[in-house]
Amino acid sequence: MRLRYAVLGLSLSMAATSASAATDAARKLAQDAIVVDTHIDAPSELLSHWDDLGVSAPTKEFDYPRAREGGLGVAFMSIYTSPEEDAAGTAWQTANTQIDAVEAMVGRHPDKFAILRSPGDVEKLRKGGRVLLTPGMENGAPIGDDLSKLAGFHARGVRYITLAHSANNRIADSSYAQKKKWGGLSPFGEQVVAEMNRLGIMVDVSHISDDAIRDVLRITDVPVIASHSGMRHFTPGFERNISDELALAVAKEGGVVQLVFGTGFVSAKAASDMQAFFAAEAALEEENAKLAAAGKPQKSKDEFEKAWKDAHPVPVVHIDAVLDQIDYAVKLLGVDHVGIGSDFDGVSGNLPVELRSVADYPNLVEGLQKRGHSDADIRKILGGNLLRVWGEVEKAAKR
Repeated sequence: MRLRYAVLGLSLSMAATSASAATDAARKLAQDAIVVDTHIDAPSELLSHWDDLGVSAPTKEFDYPRAREGGLGVAFMSIYTSPEEDAAGTAWQTANTQIDAVEAMVGRHPDKFAILRSPGDVEKLRKGGRVLLTPGMENGAPIGDDLSKLAGFHARGVRYITLAHSANNRIADSSYAQKKKWGGLSPFGEQVVAEMNRLGIMVDVSHISDDAIRDVLRITDVPVIASHSGMRHFTPGFERNISDELALAVAKEGGVVQLVFGTGFVSAKAASDMQAFFAAEAALEEENAKLAAAGKPQKSKDEFEKAWKDAHPVPVVHIDAVLDQIDYAVKLLGVDHVGIGSDFDGVSGNLPVELRSVADYPNLVEGLQKRGHSDADIRKILGGNLLRVWGEVEKAAKR
């Protein structure tokens, strides 16, 4: 099962999202800037139920009409694979099938979408109102034990890889794992980071453990990104969000922290509930293992998840929770090291009221303007910083 909000048994919001209520000035800036969102989960959603995202798809948070309404220029399409697929040996196939889905979107609507492989091609490819799509692999599991698969995924357009997801893997420890396996990166993981540097694939430190981030920063020769993380300052003890210490270390090396919108990462209560869920789930699995060894019936995981959902409703949050994160990160890291990675279509609809879909970036722009950020700085946050880092990683590649 996909370990995002779905693991908590939360319901997917199926209602069409409302249009941005931002001012004309905010809308104009969003349209004029290059908005780069480094985490949109459309591909795995397409595998579970195909929707034509070149036209209105109201049950999704990303489609072409709303992307144009919101000013989205570059959308990193999340190529997500689960720990279960890793264990079953199916992650490589799943990842390639999701990339196929991204290519299918472009093939069906070449006037609306294009694959972006280099930041230097943005201006050329976005002419005519195209939204540019770049695969970003969430979980390094699809490469298995074969370092050469990195070159294959680079050839298919993958331009960042989140080293691990919700469980330890061959590459790195996960921030979610109750027990770590490697104490950071594995020896193979160190080779993976070096090879990603060589190929020009950005290393993404979202989801991995603190020690794994430290190992990445020790090894990498180029800046790294956190593609969709919150600031741990607002969610104490939640390792999934990046600490001030490590965010500063990422910035010191020239990298960028792309701030996420999802409720579970910007609300202290939701983050606390998520941590408690993982602990309770681990205890259930341990208990079921003992029951199985004794030949006794195991407790239902579905019933456990339903009971958890009923007892822990997701809090309603507003855009200020995201704006607070951006303000804090800008003051801590400097405006050159902050960006956005929404997690649209990846958090089961659990988003701030004013940030429900890709139509709503102008609401974020308006909030930043009201908080005193200059238009030049907002352009950096919306996408300029990420494109700079991507360009540096590409320039340093030794393919």
